[in-house]
Amino acid sequence: MKTILIAALCAASVAHAQTSWKLATGYRAESFHTENIAQFARDVKAATKGQLAIDLAPNGSLFKLGDIRQAVEEGKVQAGETIMTSMVKDIPIAGADSIPFVVGSYKRAQRLWELQRPGMEREFAQRGLKILYAVPWPPQGLYTTQPVKSMNDFKNIKMRTYNQTTVRLAEMLGARSVDVAMVDVGKAANEGRMDAMITSAVTGVENKVWGPLKHYYEISAWFPKNIVFVNAKAFDALAPDARATVVKAAAEAESRGWVASEAIAQSATKELQANGIKVDRISAELESDLKRIGERFSREWVRSVGHGASDIFVPYYFN
Repeated sequence: MKTILIAALCAASVAHAQTSWKLATGYRAESFHTENIAQFARDVKAATKGQLAIDLAPNGSLFKLGDIRQAVEEGKVQAGETIMTSMVKDIPIAGADSIPFVVGSYKRAQRLWELQRPGMEREFAQRGLKILYAVPWPPQGLYTTQPVKSMNDFKNIKMRTYNQTTVRLAEMLGARSVDVAMVDVGKAANEGRMDAMITSAVTGVENKVWGPLKHYYEISAWFPKNIVFVNAKAFDALAPDARATVVKAAAEAESRGWVASEAIAQSATKELQANGIKVDRISAELESDLKRIGERFSREWVRSVGHGASDIFVPYYFN
């Protein structure tokens, strides 16, 4: 009887030590971002010997993408993932992700994140949140119905826009903004309502944009990032060794995610080619013009955001 009682007490103690987090994301389970989070959760569970289990809730099943940060902040769910640019209204420096023609490679995107992260961590800490890691989507490219060689080729063409950045970009290029949902891109292009758009090769493949959109230019316009984070109280409630395990697994997930993003960008570009889209590089003239647009964009953004933006772009350009 005494042995049974001791075993029961031990079992109760182990059960009490176990912690479960819900992690909400708005992205589908098959997204490489979500698959990376799932691996992160498995790594944490294994390393803590089951003391911390992270239950992933994809497809916006708990909260819509734009509501996830607030839900984690309010403790309605312990952890979450969202796209960083969805937070610019409350956290302006998150908008560094959407400044076009500044970050032209994964290496430069990592440099931007190194400079952006300290400010983001301060902003998150003020809201009772802790950043775990961030991973970029593949770079944004240019799809067109006709070849483009210079800025003149954008004059009055109809360009899909979907946020303030793309509207301003269309204006700078001399194009006409048209509001088209991604699911309607193929139909809009077939009907002549749209001549160009900027999105990633991956998004193009997922939405089968081939048809009237015949050209894809690898302009690496920007690298939007998804960010994974946790309620700070939930994190602090863990035992010290469990906290260290989560931080280590998050660093590994970030490294793994960046590699996966680059790999999927390459495979998606090949799939566009296989489906008849011509993959091109832009002319030196147009590349120079786009870089000037990027510099103008970044100056405007720094003026509007202030010191937090300067802390990112001054060392980015000059160090």
